[in-house]
Amino acid sequence: MTAVKWLSQREDRAWRAYRGMQSLLPAQLARDLAHDSGLSEPDYDVLSTLSEKPGHRWQLHGLAAKLLWSRSRLSHHIARMEQRGLVAREDDPADRRGCIIALTRQGLRTLEKAAPHHVAAVRQHFIDLLTEDEVGTLTQISERILQRLSSSKRTGEE
Repeated sequence: MTAVKWLSQREDRAWRAYRGMQSLLPAQLARDLAHDSGLSEPDYDVLSTLSEKPGHRWQLHGLAAKLLWSRSRLSHHIARMEQRGLVAREDDPADRRGCIIALTRQGLRTLEKAAPHHVAAVRQHFIDLLTEDEVGTLTQISERILQRLSSSKRTGEE
């Protein structure tokens, strides 16, 4: 086994700050979202992602891949959202075993009411605390890490 390259004080401080932010920021945004709209973060993720697709429809497997969820997780979540009238399942003419998830009118109205509050919360608790340069740096860092993790997942590396 190779020797461990321990974190420097500076690296450890950055890591711990990131971990704290990773815990507190999503929790705050989830509280704000639930308070303002009654939606959970997964609800919002599904609705907003569907809204970006032409016709507000997406094959279940494609939507799961976009959200980085398993098909099973998405299918169970969609079932709960269907009961609330936010989305509907449709047969997929291209894949008899699959289905298409469609945003309903009620789902779109719900998203349209929730989105301004959610964006305001993201600004208040995150974006507006950063300078333009920091937003650019954060984008570069995040995209680099996502690319590395995505390519590692595809190739089976760790």
